[in-house]
Amino acid sequence: MLYAKVVLGLPIDGPFDYLIPADLENKISVGARAWVNFRNKKEVAYVVGLSNKTKIKKIKEISALIGQSPILDEKMLLLTRRLAEYYCCSWGEAIETALPDEIRKGKINGTVSIFPQSSSRKIETVPSFVQGQDRMPVYLREIKEVQAQKRSAIVLFSDISEAERAKKLIEKDLGIEVFLTFRKQPKELEVWEKIRQAQYCVVIGTRSTIFSPVNDLGLIIVDQEDDRVYKQEQAPHYHAREVALMRAQIQGAKVILASHSLSLESFYLAQKENLKREIIPSKKAYPQVKIIDVRRLAYAQRKSKSLFSKFLADAIYAQLGEKGKILLVINRTGFATAAACHNCGAALKCPRCNINLVFHFEEDKLRCHHCNFKMEAPKICPSCNTGYIKYSGIGTEKVESELARIFPQARIKIIGEAKEGINLLDADIFVATGSVVKQQGTLNFDLIGVLAIDNSLNRVDFRAAEKTFSLLAGLVSLTSKTMIIQSANANHHCFQALVKNDPQLFYREELKQRKQLELAPFKHMILLKARGSGLEKVKQAAADLFEKLNGLKSNSIKILSLNPGQPPKLRGNFYYQILMRASSAEKASHFLKLHLKEWHYSGIIVSVDLDPV
Repeated sequence: MLYAKVVLGLPIDGPFDYLIPADLENKISVGARAWVNFRNKKEVAYVVGLSNKTKIKKIKEISALIGQSPILDEKMLLLTRRLAEYYCCSWGEAIETALPDEIRKGKINGTVSIFPQSSSRKIETVPSFVQGQDRMPVYLREIKEVQAQKRSAIVLFSDISEAERAKKLIEKDLGIEVFLTFRKQPKELEVWEKIRQAQYCVVIGTRSTIFSPVNDLGLIIVDQEDDRVYKQEQAPHYHAREVALMRAQIQGAKVILASHSLSLESFYLAQKENLKREIIPSKKAYPQVKIIDVRRLAYAQRKSKSLFSKFLADAIYAQLGEKGKILLVINRTGFATAAACHNCGAALKCPRCNINLVFHFEEDKLRCHHCNFKMEAPKICPSCNTGYIKYSGIGTEKVESELARIFPQARIKIIGEAKEGINLLDADIFVATGSVVKQQGTLNFDLIGVLAIDNSLNRVDFRAAEKTFSLLAGLVSLTSKTMIIQSANANHHCFQALVKNDPQLFYREELKQRKQLELAPFKHMILLKARGSGLEKVKQAAADLFEKLNGLKSNSIKILSLNPGQPPKLRGNFYYQILMRASSAEKASHFLKLHLKEWHYSGIIVSVDLDPV
């Protein structure tokens, strides 16, 4: 008798034993897929082991094999198992995260694949770090080197348009075919199979590209590694940077973490291990960075509540006179960020997320930025039917409107998320959100003004200063002349590091504060999220779970607090979250798996987000 140990893409830990029918004994192998009956449902299962023994008395048979070849090799099985142990998910969920949608649904892949033997060459697996703006020459150098060794490379970018630009550049410069991958792309399975069949290749893409089935992996590059898009929003909440480090260690590959401003985790790792860090000098002169303390403005300026301080307005006037190019950045879209009745004070909120709707002037609509809800802007209050709607808060459209009023002679344009880039001849003043950093290319503005940056700095998020510094460090690269930042926290180390052109100042101070508070990167932060359709039920379930976990003694995890989610309601579900801290991610994950499987609450879904961003 031969038995298969299988896992499923469900939040249930395995493996589970199934009897292999006699006619399949010579066909089945580890890494293959099979149809099984699980809880009276036909499910796709993944074979992770074979055995001649089982402890199960009434055992079910495997219904059928899917395809004629394994779809996971030994190294990918090991990677997915480590991912499951780290991010507190089942092995099956981790496997399905690594596969195309059609494979997960049980579609038979047309070709029979034989995994080539991995190279026996030794290669340095410790990460190296690249910091600076013009990182592509470094990538080309490293890819060329690994291709000369006939080994594969994976390069991750934070969005598809950047990956597409990089694909064209690498193909042109190195004269090789480059595969582009991202979730739900056209012919996803076909591209996946081509990568799998290639002896060695270069694959470029977004977060999920880290799981590409390349053979003989020699290099992984994570561009803009501090970008939060590398963190998966759905369970399992993996971070592509951490998976890259895991995979590089398993497959003996070189890993490069790169950004204009390294994440605190990467900076700390490089400093602690004394690892190689390559800093690319900027081709542009470092601009003059001026911080305007809005608390010290003249009384008349503060009373007028103007968007632009006199210093910034004068600088804009001067640049317009010299026919310079100006960029104003505010990290919010729309015209107004809140709409409320002037009479009864009722705020217009999203019915699904219970957060303020944002007014978009061009569409004349109120929109939710968390889901796809939108509605016509009402003329009178829908609650009291008497008051008119008052709009407050500022976004890119409001800034554009104010600029048109103050500088009627100027041509003004809002930069959206357009892939075609920015033509500086289109306008005199450009208005954008922080996403403009990703479209940098050869942009060089004469003046950059940063508005309402305190909204980012003062968020309830221990990473707020790091995210703000990363944004501003990216903006600095878009000018070689002047950047003016308006803030009520002028002495914050985030700004002082920019003024003095000393990023180390920011990292030192931020690490000092994180260490005192026992936050990442010194500890692992964990969010246990409870969600459901009824507020009181979610609140009670979260409170019961908080009490249960607090009653357990553990050296691996510390329970800190119970709070409503951020935001407390999203897409029709209410959220409560339990914040925890741990020294070891794997130990904390094991502890939670052990105790959460004993806890059940009807209608409540619990997920674990380890190292939230």
